[in-house]
Amino acid sequence: MKTKLVAVLVMIALCALYRVLPHPFNFTPVAAMGLFAGAMFASKRLALTVPLLAMLLGDLVIGLHETMLFVYLATAITAGIGMLLRHKRSGGTVALAGVASSLQFFFITNTGMWAVTDFYPHTWEGLVQCWIMGLPFMQHDLASTWLFSAILFGGYALLSRRYPQLARD
Repeated sequence: MKTKLVAVLVMIALCALYRVLPHPFNFTPVAAMGLFAGAMFASKRLALTVPLLAMLLGDLVIGLHETMLFVYLATAITAGIGMLLRHKRSGGTVALAGVASSLQFFFITNTGMWAVTDFYPHTWEGLVQCWIMGLPFMQHDLASTWLFSAILFGGYALLSRRYPQLARD
């Protein structure tokens, strides 16, 4: 197995593990994991499958929920955003990708919450109310996306300096 593949899989596995351990609410490496997978895997299939499989394994541990389809859709889109970083990874592009990922994740998952639960009326006003109620959680999502993206992308860059074969694989 290629060295890069193993390194990326291990880093994503560690993110998946963090997700099932106790952590601050809505402060997870989910988006960073999708961005990293999208940016690092040459195969689009792996870039999409690995983070989704990591999410599924985590959900089997922490519990299945009614908005999983929306979470997985947003995670797949995040991996797609990560694919845009394949040839241009810098602190700025990763940070901007993190904002885009957090925004789309927010809108997709909160719209999903509105659509499949009875927490909010199924009207335009109910949808807007759902988005407004979700705003406090978005700051945690964005902060965790930036932090874990810095750890994943920065950590991989440091590993590549120490083990040059990572940059060649």
